[in-house]
Amino acid sequence: MQATRLYLTTDNDGRILGLPPLPPNAHLEAILLVIEAPRAGPTKRKPSPRIAGLGAIYDDLIAPAADADDWEALH
Repeated sequence: MQATRLYLTTDNDGRILGLPPLPPNAHLEAILLVIEAPRAGPTKRKPSPRIAGLGAIYDDLIAPAADADDWEALH
């Protein structure tokens, strides 16, 4: 069995346009999936206006929380 993917369009009445020639006396199975319009990409999330701008960073986020000398795994 050979599979062929076809992207077809329909006219204003829903009739398929541009069907390819088919082999004579053949049995065919067709599975039609309607392609929906692509959805808009994810929108940027925003905080609630009640808490927007209230946060503050007081420490270095990159530096380790403890000195390397305090780690048991290094001993």
